[in-house]
Amino acid sequence: MKKIMILGAGVYQVPLIKTAKRLGIYSIVVSIPGNYPGFPLADKVYYEDTTDYEKVLEIARDEQIDGIVTAGTDVAVITIGKVCDELKLCGLSFEAAKVAANKFLMKSKYEAHGVRTAKFREIPLNADDVPSRVSALNFPLIFKSVDSSGSRGIVRVDTEADFDAAIRNVKENTRSDYYLVEEFIEGEEFGAQAFVYRGEVSFILPHGDYVFKGDTGVPIGHFAPYDLAPSVIEDAREQLAAAIRAMGLDNCAINADFILKDGKTYVLEIGGRSGATCLAELVSIYYGFDYYEKILRCALGEDVVFDCGRSAVPNASMLLRSEKTSGTIKSQTDRNPENPDIYDVQFDYKPGDHVEKFRVGPHRIGHVITKGETIEQAVATLHKALENIEIDITPAS
Repeated sequence: MKKIMILGAGVYQVPLIKTAKRLGIYSIVVSIPGNYPGFPLADKVYYEDTTDYEKVLEIARDEQIDGIVTAGTDVAVITIGKVCDELKLCGLSFEAAKVAANKFLMKSKYEAHGVRTAKFREIPLNADDVPSRVSALNFPLIFKSVDSSGSRGIVRVDTEADFDAAIRNVKENTRSDYYLVEEFIEGEEFGAQAFVYRGEVSFILPHGDYVFKGDTGVPIGHFAPYDLAPSVIEDAREQLAAAIRAMGLDNCAINADFILKDGKTYVLEIGGRSGATCLAELVSIYYGFDYYEKILRCALGEDVVFDCGRSAVPNASMLLRSEKTSGTIKSQTDRNPENPDIYDVQFDYKPGDHVEKFRVGPHRIGHVITKGETIEQAVATLHKALENIEIDITPAS
């Protein structure tokens, strides 16, 4: 029986664990302790920090794993690269992983290779001359932790008066001694899922994003196909392919964030793993194959075929969230009748659990995914399904 090591036991790793079980693959889950849903599903669990790549490498050697992977999070990507290099496993390299996990290194690669992106500056964490360091950049600005995920440590700043609060936010969400400030490009946010396999980009699937406007734009849902002009789609594909080459990514899923301005695609950032917020499911539904299975088989070094031409099923998704208050779930009810176009309704928590007022991706409390013959039908079904879900939250005192 082959062994797969899955880094993380959260909601975005659960489908990997379940898929491994279905395929008869022995799953070894590594995660810090916590109330994570993946723990009881795994064949074996190690309670370790997924960013401690030397410790994870030691476990991987002892277990003689055949592959290592994660989904929906950037924090474990460096560890995957380290283990893949040391054990000669199929996956992104350590050097590429370090770039993918650090937004400053990533942006530097883009700049060096001519990838279209926002102007930026590297700022030491304790610098007291930030205004002068960013004087060449135009407001609004984005203050951004270089090593966080889930939209944490990312703040939009419209005036110099907002600098102190933004810097405090970054400091609370980074392990690095510097951060990134970049120009905020006013435009239309969208993204793409892709896979690079044995040096070739197997597919690129642009998708629309539903965005929550908090401290910055936070994705809360997605839909595909995305109605873009053919010239824009081609430009996005060219910029994404160039960014993948610049970062040296190979044998991994790709999660890309873009801004469209004046008909041109700007690359915000790229993750060397599948996207969160139901994006792996978006790929599975759209193309008609199990994307989690493809991700696992690639990590195990098996031959993988991405048969993307046989299907194009429109679909849409949205996170369930508490926008008004933090508190305790009193009750949650799904009143939706049986409907083949409602692909999934999931509650992450149960009554009695505490949930946070939504500001960043990890504050999600569930999701809804729908499909349809057209994207309009999928979206209409999504909104109707959301209307039939009721979550009663008792505010925290």
